[in-house]
Amino acid sequence: MARRVTKNLTNIKRIAGIPVHGAFVSFICVKCSKINFLFVGNKLLNPADAYDSQSWKCAHCNFVHSKSSPLPLKNEKGKPLPFSKWDKKITKENSLAAQRFWKAFFTAATESRESYWKQCNTCGRILPGRAFSGHAGWGPLEKQMECRSCKAVINTNLNPKRTKEQLHESSAKRRTAELLLAGENEHLNLEDLFKRFGGKCFKTGKPLDIKKRKTWAIDHILPSRWLYPLSTRNAALLSTEANNNKRDKWPSEFYTNNELKRLADITGADLELMSRKKPIINPNIDVDACVGRMLTVRGATDISRRIKDLKKLLEDYDLVDSLSEQNKRMLGYSR
Repeated sequence: MARRVTKNLTNIKRIAGIPVHGAFVSFICVKCSKINFLFVGNKLLNPADAYDSQSWKCAHCNFVHSKSSPLPLKNEKGKPLPFSKWDKKITKENSLAAQRFWKAFFTAATESRESYWKQCNTCGRILPGRAFSGHAGWGPLEKQMECRSCKAVINTNLNPKRTKEQLHESSAKRRTAELLLAGENEHLNLEDLFKRFGGKCFKTGKPLDIKKRKTWAIDHILPSRWLYPLSTRNAALLSTEANNNKRDKWPSEFYTNNELKRLADITGADLELMSRKKPIINPNIDVDACVGRMLTVRGATDISRRIKDLKKLLEDYDLVDSLSEQNKRMLGYSR
């Protein structure tokens, strides 16, 4: 479905010259311990290629970080570094230990999209990728141009200018999906959930108290928006803050590769499905059963609005052909 043409109605100007799609790598210099940001352009580095080809010079002390560099023994002021206490054989360039050090160094900076940084087109700060909301197909990081903080300001200015119909449309798909899944969700044993995740937020490692309900949330690993019900295999324990950041993101957009593997180990979830780059509608959903439940409504319900939202979701997700002939007739798709 084609995107609606958008206009800048906020009067918040973007900063000229900041690459819309470009990515940055960030690293802490092993000699002077200062942070560096390097622009790598519109193509992300593969960890193996980064190790083989990259040579990153510190902007503060000029130390070169590459597989052919020794581990520094002194800092830029001549004071001994921890490496100076290591065996001299393993700090030399081209030693096996040094090679492994540099391989891990470059892997940490490039192993996933979430390892990269991006410059906000509005405030100009260079921030971690997680500080930007997702935007499918938008550059190598698939992130929006402005950071979440600036986006919040933009939305504050923009939302009053949106029509009631536009505001309704933005939330209708998720609400309709949740209604469709009303009878599909599994009742979870919370004590078992906490035990499986060690009583900690899976994303941040923060300890959580089962009795403080406002501090934690159950994440649909595969989002309900894409018609995946809550189940033991599709539930992760997150802090409220982490869950708010996850929202409707597909797992591969929020979790790192290592986290996806751990989730599969903990929950038994389908790793191949979670690691997909693009969302996919739940192929196992019983569309007719969901439609039947959604249209079983109380007398005070605005059924015409519910049908309108339902048809919009069915059409957007190409699910009309999955309906029975009876439901097609009832929803006006056939006579």
